[in-house]
Amino acid sequence: MMMGAAEGAAAAQSSSSKTWPNTVFTLPEGATTHHPFGDVTVFFQGKTGQLKDMVAGSLVLNPGQEPHPPHQHPEEEIMLITEGRGEILVSGKTTPVSPGALMYCEGNTLHGVKNTGDAPMRFYYFKWLGA
Repeated sequence: MMMGAAEGAAAAQSSSSKTWPNTVFTLPEGATTHHPFGDVTVFFQGKTGQLKDMVAGSLVLNPGQEPHPPHQHPEEEIMLITEGRGEILVSGKTTPVSPGALMYCEGNTLHGVKNTGDAPMRFYYFKWLGA
């Protein structure tokens, strides 16, 4: 899934030439940007010992919103829903989701997310490209 907005925040926060440190990232330490659809927090974006690029973050999606229309990108992605309710589209199939649901999609796979509930929906996302 990820987000033009989050990618922009990640690019502003760090370049992909940086390497992920061995550390613990906390939500307050992330770079948060506010958008009409919700708040995007990027913990870090950069290379790892085994990956060309990885980004990790969180998105709080407002009720009835989606960050953008369904899309695809070269990176693989995981999204983990931790709060709220919504639906995720992957490869033409829409699935209702709630806390504990996890989405995986290969690179260049059409996917999207929408908050269908009446409260904010939070998910954490992880996108990466192999070395």
